[in-house]
Amino acid sequence: MRYPELGFYTLGGQPTSPREMFDEVRLGEELGFGTAFLSERFSIKEAASLTGAMGAVTTDLRVATAATNHNTRHPAVTAAWATTMHRLTEGRFTLGLGRGLAPQLRAFGLPPVTTAQLEDFIGLMRRLWRGETVVDHDGPAGHWPALKLDPTFDEDIPIALTAFGPQTLALAGRAADAVVLHTFFTDETTARCVRTVREAAERAGRDPASVAVWSCFATVPDHLPEEVRLKRTVARLATYLQVYGDLLVRTNDWDPADLERFRADPVVAGLGGWADIVATREEIEHIATVLPDDWMAPAATGSPERCAKAVAAQFDLGVDGVIMHASTPAELAPVVENYRRSA
Repeated sequence: MRYPELGFYTLGGQPTSPREMFDEVRLGEELGFGTAFLSERFSIKEAASLTGAMGAVTTDLRVATAATNHNTRHPAVTAAWATTMHRLTEGRFTLGLGRGLAPQLRAFGLPPVTTAQLEDFIGLMRRLWRGETVVDHDGPAGHWPALKLDPTFDEDIPIALTAFGPQTLALAGRAADAVVLHTFFTDETTARCVRTVREAAERAGRDPASVAVWSCFATVPDHLPEEVRLKRTVARLATYLQVYGDLLVRTNDWDPADLERFRADPVVAGLGGWADIVATREEIEHIATVLPDDWMAPAATGSPERCAKAVAAQFDLGVDGVIMHASTPAELAPVVENYRRSA
């Protein structure tokens, strides 16, 4: 049985080979997941190559980027890639866009991504997929003398946005087909994000139900080794706080004083990189004592049965889909089985 409302990320963490993806997506499809998501990284996780491979070794599983950046490829290249994937997979591809990490983009000589740029770029993709020739485009996304694919095109390719703040959520509501929320969002934050997307869609004259909202929900069952669970929960949240702690704390309405205590902790301050990459088990165990308990709560942990119930409870918040984040399909198999029993 297929569960279109369930998703997973392939090649999570720090994979040693992109070929690990083959077994993951095949098993994910066999277990009944609806969508496999890929988060692009500038290492061995280049999105165009991997999504093509994902589409080639599956038959029913949807393939989505969550996310890639609009400004790291020429718009004609991105539009052609998406069209190729759309036809290769017979409509199973979703082009997911995001803002990316501002420090990394600056290092590459690229400006920070704005909401206006994303909206402009989405409009360009829609026009190119309809076979239009775009002449002398000069907008927030950039200036191009001429953009053209094929005048016979009339493609309906879904676009998703990974969203954190209200501006991106509202953009998803008025211009995208789906939105992927961030991990470790509280229930209150998730419900508020759903409302923001639905209200923006309605203001734009769209059917609010036409924009799928995905919860990205850390799902780390207790049959995994404790060290693995610590890395995928405590260390992963710590990394998010290192990268964009102010935004996550503000979004969840957490106490900023707790974030300052986290940053001032000598173990955290002494880490030579992101916590989920460089921290030792002892350091992660210490960090667990620094983080407030309620900051760790927005996740599915415990037995597979308990994880399945927590995943199902996400739908009570108004989301349309749940990405079981931080675990592989093989690790999630008992959770999916329990979800199946209760569905």
